Amino acid sequence: MIILIAFLFGSIVGSFLNVCIYRLPRGESVVAPRSRCPGCGKPIRAWDNIPILSFLILRGRCRDCGQPIAWRYPLVEGLTGILFALTVAHYGPTALAASLLPFVAALVVIAFVDLDHQLIPNVITLPGIPLGLLAGLAVGGPPILDRILGALTGAGFLYLVLLYGGVLYGQDAMGEGDLNLMALVGAFLGWKAVAVTLLVGCLSGSLAGLTLIALRRLGRREHMPFGPFLALGALISLYWGDALVAWYAGHLR
Repeated sequence: MIILIAFLFGSIVGSFLNVCIYRLPRGESVVAPRSRCPGCGKPIRAWDNIPILSFLILRGRCRDCGQPIAWRYPLVEGLTGILFALTVAHYGPTALAASLLPFVAALVVIAFVDLDHQLIPNVITLPGIPLGLLAGLAVGGPPILDRILGALTGAGFLYLVLLYGGVLYGQDAMGEGDLNLMALVGAFLGWKAVAVTLLVGCLSGSLAGLTLIALRRLGRREHMPFGPFLALGALISLYWGDALVAWYAGHLR
């Protein structure tokens, strides 16, 4: 029942995250005005804004003008619900789990905004870094020193990649937003999670990039947003990072 409640709460949060994903890159308020149909401009009624369910009832179309509603909206709502449920299932109904839910929500926003605009909003990452550090003092989890070290090493490592990538290739290998994202990961999850996040992010990003190049959907000199892959690495680290580190350390003996 608690996991179901977490899913329902996450889907409601996901509805708000859709607003953030659309409005933050445009510099618009996420509070006002009310959500409107991009086609006819009419405000969306409360009963038409129920996460996932309203999309199914309306058959994916605006009630007023009939314009299709993007599948992105129920996808984000369902994904956020699943991630909230996974977090509560993994950490239990604890204060630590509650402190990680804003981090999970931030990763969802970052991934989709970067995917659309190749931009990681500082309004999400910069306030989140001290929030993650304070959580270490309030609810436990990774010790505060691990979190501080994680924030510094995460951003510092990517800074070197950014610096030397520009020297070797004549262009930025990663964006500065990626640095802030890795500092956010370190602040919430500690330095070990930074290593797992970078490994998973680099492997999955390289695989996706090579696949797109092979399919001629991406040029060799074109940029590909790296934030979604770092977000994937952070989520894997959140749920299975300790097991991966223990497995790797066991193979070093």
